Amino acid sequence: MKALIPVFYTLVWVAAAQAQSYKLETLQTPAPNLPAAYSAIIDSGGYRVTGPSGPWCEVWLRHSLPTIAKAADDAIVLPLAQGTLIGIFRFPVDGYDRRGQTVKAGVYTMRYSQYPIDGAHQGVAPQRDFVVLTPLTADPDPAAMPSFEALVEASEKGVGVPHPAVLSLEAPDAPGIPAIVKEGENDWVLKLKAGTLPIAILVVGKVEG
Repeated sequence: MKALIPVFYTLVWVAAAQAQSYKLETLQTPAPNLPAAYSAIIDSGGYRVTGPSGPWCEVWLRHSLPTIAKAADDAIVLPLAQGTLIGIFRFPVDGYDRRGQTVKAGVYTMRYSQYPIDGAHQGVAPQRDFVVLTPLTADPDPAAMPSFEALVEASEKGVGVPHPAVLSLEAPDAPGIPAIVKEGENDWVLKLKAGTLPIAILVVGKVEG
């Protein structure tokens, strides 16, 4: 009987690890209730990330993502301009952002920005790239290029949170797109391609500290 105890706990650990896994599936339907201006530039198919409690989030990207020259700052990994629309994000049920703030179920725009270099954001992430979530109903013009300040204000006001609702961005470091990949102990990264640009969105995980 004693010999079975280590095996029992191993099985329990494996079962717990599997219970916390996330899976990716493709969607053949467009994001719900998109205005015509958005439908013209957003892919008609998207992706759904499903976790241990069911669907976690859904993402639809632009057909083509306009890029700029790569910044000299090595902490900036993606060649995108401030305020660029990356795509549409949906929480089927209440979720949370990288800060751990509750974000209500709904449809949001994803716009690109960068953490400012200041003490308030020290250690948030190795890279400065992130997306800001704003309710689609509060972001009527996909061609807009809001400043950092305007984007932060729109997110805080629209989502109703103390800080802008954000998700970290990375540059995928390996082939295999699309995919949902575990990173570290608790984070899950959604690897996709927007047009010809590979991107990785950290869709599960809260920053510590």
